[in-house]
Amino acid sequence: MNGSAAPIATRPDPDIGPEDLSGRVRRFYRAYGLTISSEVALPELQPTVPAPPDIAIAVGPVDFPRPAMEGGTAFRFEPTRQYLSWQAVGTFLISDASRIDVDPAPGIDDPLLAFPLLGPVLALTLHQRRLLVLHASAIAVGGQSVVFMGDKGAGKSTTAGAMIRAGHLLLTDDVVALDLSNPSRPMILPGFPQLKLATDAADAVRIGQAEVRPQVHPQIEKAQHRLHNGFSDEAAPLARIYMLKRGERAAITPLPGAGALPAIIRFSYVTRFGRQALVGDFASAHLGQCAQLAAKVGVGHLEVPAGLERIDEAVALIERDLAAGTQAR
Repeated sequence: MNGSAAPIATRPDPDIGPEDLSGRVRRFYRAYGLTISSEVALPELQPTVPAPPDIAIAVGPVDFPRPAMEGGTAFRFEPTRQYLSWQAVGTFLISDASRIDVDPAPGIDDPLLAFPLLGPVLALTLHQRRLLVLHASAIAVGGQSVVFMGDKGAGKSTTAGAMIRAGHLLLTDDVVALDLSNPSRPMILPGFPQLKLATDAADAVRIGQAEVRPQVHPQIEKAQHRLHNGFSDEAAPLARIYMLKRGERAAITPLPGAGALPAIIRFSYVTRFGRQALVGDFASAHLGQCAQLAAKVGVGHLEVPAGLERIDEAVALIERDLAAGTQAR
């Protein structure tokens, strides 16, 4: 197996802190290189011992009107405070990139709260911490890493699952956070050991050594696979970005520089919320980050064979592409 596989920890007693006034237990986790304390139970994350948190998650009232329409959403973005509200789930307030207040909708439990909390809410929190966040999947391969971007149904998580089955390691799924503090060496930060897969994809790639968590809502199509093995907790330099699309055969077509930047901007997580989310100097900073990444990392179209039984052809092609890039350096 390539890279450094992290054993997935069982929950030790020290990761549970004291109860707050609401009676909720404060737990401590590690993700994206950060210590997270949370009053929402997040078994998807890796537990850690209590320590001063980089991000604190608390449950309590949030002064923001919840959407009245069934299934409605409402968002408001300010330089230091961001409000996100889903009528069916609850309201979330991100403050100073270091605190998330959670106001659940009536009858909503922690497993359903975790879906937006570990998706768009955490993604925007990481963005506020000046990381470049992509809506993608990332795999560690022999001391370096690759990113899979693409539209819904393109096969990002499926390809990541096939890479894990081939002996490579998951870095993160859905929310990919990049540290660009070293301009010449973009690094992917390890998220948490979970991969979301549709039933047909899970049957096809069969990654094994994973706990399939119960579905928390009938409208959620993909199942959560919490890996017991096959996860790396070490940051890895990014070698390639692949934009996935379905095709007749496995093929990689390099994307010229003029096309790489728009692709990265398109699949950056914050663009899902539009220009309103880039308040203050975030618009120029975000553009600069995307341009920096486009200039340093090769971006290409990866054609994935349409039949799931042929997914290993794409895996073999990725491995050859990375080997050729390593030899060229």
